[in-house]
Amino acid sequence: MTTLKSSAIRLVVLLVLQTLWMTPVHAQRTPAPNKPSASPKPYVNPKLKEELSKQEAIYQGKGDQLNEGYVIDRSLLSYVFTLAPEFDRSLSNLGPEDRWLDIGAGMGLAILDYYTPRYDSMHLEGLERRGKKARSVAISIEDRRTSLWHETAAGLEQNQIQYLFSKRLRDYSLKDLGQFQVITDVIGGFSYATDISLYMEKTLSFLELNGNFYTLLQDVHSEAGTNQPYYKGAPFLTDIADADGSKLKVCSWLKSISCVEVTCNLKMDWKPPIEIYRVHKVCNEVTVPPLVNIHYQAGTPPERGYRVVPPAPPTVVVTPASPAPPTPAAIPLPPAPTNATR
Repeated sequence: MTTLKSSAIRLVVLLVLQTLWMTPVHAQRTPAPNKPSASPKPYVNPKLKEELSKQEAIYQGKGDQLNEGYVIDRSLLSYVFTLAPEFDRSLSNLGPEDRWLDIGAGMGLAILDYYTPRYDSMHLEGLERRGKKARSVAISIEDRRTSLWHETAAGLEQNQIQYLFSKRLRDYSLKDLGQFQVITDVIGGFSYATDISLYMEKTLSFLELNGNFYTLLQDVHSEAGTNQPYYKGAPFLTDIADADGSKLKVCSWLKSISCVEVTCNLKMDWKPPIEIYRVHKVCNEVTVPPLVNIHYQAGTPPERGYRVVPPAPPTVVVTPASPAPPTPAAIPLPPAPTNATR
């Protein structure tokens, strides 16, 4: 039943996506001589294709080609200053058998900072229990490692720190990555992904039970609803509409995910303002309400609009009525006895 329901939801997503994203076209196919007709190529909205191409150029920029707003060198101190207050404690409480995943890690400076003596001097509580510290994995679309990363890795046990690149988060499986007690994303995949519902599905699958995911978004309609879009005449950078077209806050959508507890806090002193999120996983039966992308404009981060996919109608199974039992054929009675003549 779960598989049927999931398939139905995915079908609805596809139908809505075709309605909202794709310009109606009628594909014309000309059969090749003496060959069967070829299947038409799927139509891709030219505007979306153009914006994704611009975004890819931002990802791959290096040196003078690096976009000014695309930050790749955030330190661990900036993570502590930016993310929810619980993050610093969560990280310092990790032991040598625990794991930390950093999505959109850039040069991986936050992870490198974690292994310095300076970190230990600033977190004396639990130092003995931490020992050699947790294992860490950095994920980036492009390889931003420097000599400092390689030097640090060489001084640690094998695979104490790992750096994975060239793939999106959606392309990794649970077998590839395993699970983590702490996951961070500071203006990484959650701010840049075209499909944030798929992004949350994947991220929560990599999160251990009772683990925490710390992230944020710039310029969104806050939980309190007191802020306006930062850029005049433009929508929020990440905007969600409910299935009926009404506005839905990102925090509300996150809280609608099953098996998680979510806290949301707005920081208005940032320019643009940011809303920070702590997502605590409390059970394993995670279900993320699906969204369809209806707007995407390249940027650092991109401007994105989504609509909630309405739930699939219940599947009605019609069971044919059982046929009536056949009427038994009449059994002829034996002839009545007659008096014998003597």
